[in-house]
Amino acid sequence: MKKIFLLFAVVGLTVFSSCEGPEGPPGLPGPAADVFEVEKVNFNATASSDFYFNFKTRIYPGDVVLVYRYAGFSPTTNLDVWAILPDSHYYTDGGFHFGYKFDFTQDNVRIYTEGLDLVANPIPADFRTNQIFRIVVIPGNNPIVTTAKSVNKADYSNYYEVIKKYNIDDSNVQKLN
Repeated sequence: MKKIFLLFAVVGLTVFSSCEGPEGPPGLPGPAADVFEVEKVNFNATASSDFYFNFKTRIYPGDVVLVYRYAGFSPTTNLDVWAILPDSHYYTDGGFHFGYKFDFTQDNVRIYTEGLDLVANPIPADFRTNQIFRIVVIPGNNPIVTTAKSVNKADYSNYYEVIKKYNIDDSNVQKLN
C-alpha cells in the first residue's frame, strides 16, 4: 500500500508540476520616474548659498531623489558628464575647498554650497555661475511597510545607468525654472 501511494505521489507530482495555463493579461505600468532640470543657477563666491526649487508633483515617503550637476561634455563618450551630489572639491594639497549638497522635502529640493574660508578663497566662477542641475525622482515603496531590498539596484552615481534602469526618457526633461 505504501508503494502504491508513493508511486501515485511521484506520478502526480511529475504530471501536475509541468502544467501551464494561458498567460494572464499584462499588468498596469508602475509609477514613472521623473527628471527635472534647473538651469542658470548662480551661487555666491564668498559665502555658502542655496536655492530652492518646487517640485511639480509631490514626493512621497520611500521615493528616491537624486541630484546631478552638469560637469561638462566628454568628447570620448560623446555624452554630457553629470556629477552626483554631494560633490566636493579640494585644494591641490588635499584640503576641502567647497562642495555642492542638497536636501529635499515632499514639495521642494534645496541645492546649496558649503565651503571653508570662502572669503580668502572664493569659489571659481565656472563652478558657481550658470550651473545646471538634473533632479531625478524615482518612485519607491513606503519604507514603513516594505522591507524588501532590490538586488539589481542601479549605480546612482552614474546618471546614464539610472535613466536606463528606470526607463527614463532623457529627451523629455521637465524644466523647473
